[in-house]
This record gives sequence, C-alpha cells and structure tokens, in this order.
Amino acid sequence: MLNPRAVKTIEDAKNIINERNLTHVKVGVFDVDGIFRGKYMSKEKFLSSLDNGFAFCDVVLGWDSKDQLYDNVAYTGWHTAYPDAPVRVVPESCREIPFENNALIFIGEFKDEAAKICPRNVLKRVIKRARELGFDPFAALEYEFFMFKETPQSVREKNFTNLTTWTPGWFGYSILRNSVHADFMTQIVEMSEAMDFPIEGLHSETGPGVLEAAIAVDSAENAADKAALFKTFMKVLAQRNDLMATFMAKWSKDYSGQSGHIHVSLRYRDGSGSAFFDSKQENNMSKTQCHFVAGQQRLMPEFLSMIAPTINSYTRLIPGAWAPTSATWGVENRTTALRVIPGSDKSQRVEYRLGSADGNPYLTLAATLASGLYGIENEWEPEPPVKGNAYDHQHAEYLALPTTLWDAAQRLKNSHAARELFGNEFVDHFSATREWEEREYRKHISDWEMERYFEII
Repeated sequence: MLNPRAVKTIEDAKNIINERNLTHVKVGVFDVDGIFRGKYMSKEKFLSSLDNGFAFCDVVLGWDSKDQLYDNVAYTGWHTAYPDAPVRVVPESCREIPFENNALIFIGEFKDEAAKICPRNVLKRVIKRARELGFDPFAALEYEFFMFKETPQSVREKNFTNLTTWTPGWFGYSILRNSVHADFMTQIVEMSEAMDFPIEGLHSETGPGVLEAAIAVDSAENAADKAALFKTFMKVLAQRNDLMATFMAKWSKDYSGQSGHIHVSLRYRDGSGSAFFDSKQENNMSKTQCHFVAGQQRLMPEFLSMIAPTINSYTRLIPGAWAPTSATWGVENRTTALRVIPGSDKSQRVEYRLGSADGNPYLTLAATLASGLYGIENEWEPEPPVKGNAYDHQHAEYLALPTTLWDAAQRLKNSHAARELFGNEFVDHFSATREWEEREYRKHISDWEMERYFEII
C-alpha cells in the first residue's frame, strides 16, 4: 500500500485514495493569519479536483482570525460579492491523520489572481527567486507554546482569566516534567512522525506549562508546510487530551513571550555545497552569508509586520524578554535579532530570532528569506556584530524596530523592497489586514483601562 508521504503526483494521489477505499478526504488552505481553513470532500469531488482544481470561497482571504470581514481591502469584499477562487491541490502534501482512522489530508493553494496574496504562493515566489540566483534554501522552524488544563468552553467561562497551566512553576529542560507527562509527550512525537513534521527536539521551557518543539530541517517549502501543520495539529492533539495549546506571542505579563525562531541556510544548486560556509573566513562566514545577514538586518524594520503580525506580538518585543528590540546581529548571541551559528558545510546557518510563535510560517519564512536574498543581490554589508548584551548597546537609528502593528504595517506598505519581492497586490492586501487588526483593537476596552480610570479619573 502506498505511503502517504510517497505521494508525489496526481496519479499517486488518485491511487492512494482508491487503495484505501476512502469515501471522503480532508483538504484545506492556509489563510493570511496562517489558520488552516478546509473541509471534507467526497472521493468523487476530490479525484476531479486533482485534475481540475476546485473552488473555495475567497472570503477566507477577506476576513480576520475571528471571521470578521475586512472593510479596507481591494481583492475581495462586499464589492466583489465574495466569489469562489480557484485552488490547486498539492499532491505531495498528502498526510495521514493517525487519530482519524488514518484519514488523509491535503494542502491546497490558491491560483490565478488569488495566488498573488496566497501566503503559500508568496513563499514559493521567494523560493523561485532564490533558485534563479543559484541557491536552494533550507529552513527549520521552532516554536514555544503554552499548555493549559482548559477547554474552549472553560476559557470562555473564565473570560480568559485565572487559567490553569498544564504544569506549575518555572522548570526549563525538566526531565521530571517530561517523564511524569511521558504519555502526552510521546503522543506529540508520534503524531509528528506519523504526519511528517518530525521533531528534532522537544522540551519544557522556562515558565508554567510551556514547551518548545524544534522541527527538523527541510527545503524551505516543505519546512513551511511542516511548521503550519505542526501548529494546527498540536492544537488538535491538545484538545483531544482535554488540554489547550496557545501560540500567542505573549499570554501573560508575568512570563516571557513565545518565540517562533527560524533557522535558514542556502546551498548552491550546482551541488558545490553551502553558500554560507567558508572555512577561510572569520566564524566561517562566506561573503554570501554576510550579504544575506545584511539584507535581513536592513529590511527587518520594513518587514516586521510579516514576522510579528498581531497586536499581541509587540508585547513580546521588549528589553530583557528574550526577544530583540533592534535589527541587530551577533555570533552565537541570543540577545540579538539575528544569531549567526558557525558550523560546518552542513550546519552553518543564521537564526532569525525576531520571529514569534503567532506568525504565519509561510510569511515569516518568506520575509526571512527574501530580505537575505535582497542583501545578496545588492551586496550589502552588515553592521558590526554585537558582542555581549545587545540591550546594553546603542544601535543605529535605522535599525530600530516599529513598536506597534500599525507602524509596522506602514513600513511594509511603503517599502520598495517589499513591493519588488512580494508584489504590490500582496503588500497592499496584507498591510491593509494589519491596519484592520489595529483598528479592531482600538474598539476594545481593556481591564487595565477599567482598573486605572473607572473610579479615579
């Protein structure tokens, strides 16, 4: 019987559906916020869709994470009457869902005009640019996420306050915790292996109920698929165990934020090895890697809204919270936004530490790669590396990061590099969605405001 991860072609996909005698298949697309939107599709409809594609209401590109309709985008809206948009099934994305009687799920991606703003296609265009420059990009994403002894019902009954964390106290890298909870940890590992987003490392982080999972390296397109699926099905697995997982950038002022670090490297397409590794240079950094880091550094303030896409993202980007506040880089320095990791031809890479767990993997990786490629194309040189605590240093003004989502959206909207790398349609649409997010937040009256002003002012 055909292994789901051996499916590479439309014919392979048809064969595995027929072999398993399935009546229905799951298929979905990832929206602007990185949320997997999909449905069950009958066998007959799915087999036809492999050849001809299928239609998906383009509202999934026209609403926010709470299904509220954007009022400020051009691509779709009431003015277009929310028509269907064409979608292509990605045969090689086939996965088995181990806890659904070995049902199959496939990723889809938008086509034609919708492809211009489809997150998966945005990344594919960046990868195409890399290949035209002679590189194959590779990536590995890692996520911190908090676990709670809660359900979707209980968190609402509690108004998202006084939540019970999965484990108490601060206990990073705890053998005690992962041994006591070995059954659930094993479920995570087994699911990740079965669905082919294998975890290279899984451990408790510092804080109550927080875990960190590092997904194994792969080609950039596969790495994004794996990260997006991991985030989705980690939530599924948690809820199936009467738990909840959150990938919010920061859920409590009392604890550190949750990162979504991105490790990136380039290899030459001609098979001559790593484009980043040069044993004759300091820290093994080739000129190509220097230019790549320079591009990431210089464009980080302009691309920040793609990396930190929510209001909540900016509560994490504060001094001393294991998150950068300026576009800095250093060698093996975890206080900088970019951490160059010296190694061998196989392991020389850069870690984009700015990323937070709430980012859309396709867009965070697109921004990470595109900025570096732009630096290579323009032969930019990075600022001197930071040594020691980056928070104690004064940095060039142009390296300062926007401090709000609104400001970050404006930087993206006015970025010539972003428009060249991602296209006008995507930049206009995505920046508008971030402006919408900020406007939605401004309607909100927080507990802090009530406590501070209600009686006294």
